[in-house]
Amino acid sequence: MIRLKNIILALLGFSPAMAACNDNDVVTNVNPEVKTGDVRIYATTTTLTRDLTVDYVDFSDKDNLAPTAITLNPAEKYQTMDGFGAAVTGATCYNLLLMAPEDRKKFLIETFSDKDGFGFSYIRISIGCSDFSLGEYTCCDEAGIENFALQSDETKYVIPVLKEILEINPSIKIIGTPWTCPLWMKVDNLTNLKPYSSWTGGHLNPAYYQDYATYFVKWIQAFQAEGINIYAITPQNEPLNAGNSASLYMSWEEQRDFVKTALGPKFKQEGIAAKIYVYDHNYDYSGIEEEKEYPCKIYEDAEASQYISGAAFHDYGGTKDELLNVHSAYPEKDLLFSETSIGTWNSGRDLTKRLLEDMKTIALGTVNNWCKGVLVWNLMLDNDRGPNREGGCQTCYGAVDINNSDYKTIIRNSHYYIIAHLSSVVKPDATRIGTSDLGDSNVIYSAFENTDGTYALVLMNNNESPKRITINDGKRHFAYDVPGKSVTSYRWAKSE
Repeated sequence: MIRLKNIILALLGFSPAMAACNDNDVVTNVNPEVKTGDVRIYATTTTLTRDLTVDYVDFSDKDNLAPTAITLNPAEKYQTMDGFGAAVTGATCYNLLLMAPEDRKKFLIETFSDKDGFGFSYIRISIGCSDFSLGEYTCCDEAGIENFALQSDETKYVIPVLKEILEINPSIKIIGTPWTCPLWMKVDNLTNLKPYSSWTGGHLNPAYYQDYATYFVKWIQAFQAEGINIYAITPQNEPLNAGNSASLYMSWEEQRDFVKTALGPKFKQEGIAAKIYVYDHNYDYSGIEEEKEYPCKIYEDAEASQYISGAAFHDYGGTKDELLNVHSAYPEKDLLFSETSIGTWNSGRDLTKRLLEDMKTIALGTVNNWCKGVLVWNLMLDNDRGPNREGGCQTCYGAVDINNSDYKTIIRNSHYYIIAHLSSVVKPDATRIGTSDLGDSNVIYSAFENTDGTYALVLMNNNESPKRITINDGKRHFAYDVPGKSVTSYRWAKSE
């Protein structure tokens, strides 16, 4: 990955990160010449003086290394993790395919390889168009489900990129989500059922529930035919947002009825193993009183609930506390955090403002509230925030942004860092485990036990100053001087 210098950032109009070392960076117990050790550590500061920098430390035989300590409790088990990643949209694939093949391969290896990169392990793609596709389309724009076919966005862009990613990481999980059903399936409302031929808004006509369920099946099978397995789907992106450039309003009753009468039975009939996650929208249910507790209301219907693995959430409204509410009511159902974005509205390219806030509310915040996976929005956009479509987000940044003057120069934004810090040490099927309370509200962390016999810890230090922290797994311990205003990730082998 290219390390951008301040002059390049200035030329691109981005806020440059501080390049000089400062007192917040002091790490006294690490020798930069040492390339191995008992514990592998990734460190990133908000000023990028440490930029996913790899450190190593050894276990200590001293009784006490620091007054501040975190002790792991492997006997206290929480959720099993599915993975962490980003959306591979049409725009992302368009940008990637304009890169020189060797540059694209380098970026994809760094991002998705578990051996030679950060091991991103989860991808979200659209079923049909999204607001970051190259055009408006579904996979069945001509009336009649027999006319289903993948379109050029998939065949020319998304599928080729997915195949390159799968060569690097064959176990990647993929979740698919539609922004709209085919227009010929839409009605203006469920009372008069007047046809509604618009990309924006409308409802799914109940008369087409079976055809639309078949649409999902055909889409999954079409990707399987290309060697791409679909791990999960959601019935609708942001079902309470009728104003997106491509959208469909789907109340909880509508989604319940679609899942229980068509989608779930059709998946069962056709042997489709993909998980179904309902909702896929904001914590606050868009402030619509009758839609509050949307997934829980669906779960109350046993016939629908039998087909549903869990619920997916976004963070554009409300707070992550809603995750705990849903988990408390239905602990047997999974939770997935499926979308968040940075943009001009939230200082998206300023790591001094975004890195620790995104770690707190998105990465660690959702994981510590029972989410099995964390996905951010576009993996890659260009430095003009595109390509995008009119009516969609014109102000979004990608997890990374690529300079469209050379399709080579890349800047990593906060969402890339937060996913990299999770995925680099926390592997699919890891179990979140208990920890002691450090007693410092500016230090937030989560611990995991991987299936390969390693422990992992991801920690953010929001204090201005470095903090020496001892980490104890119950049998061995080590200490590390955590830089001020930083994120650190640790992985080490369990004692025999």
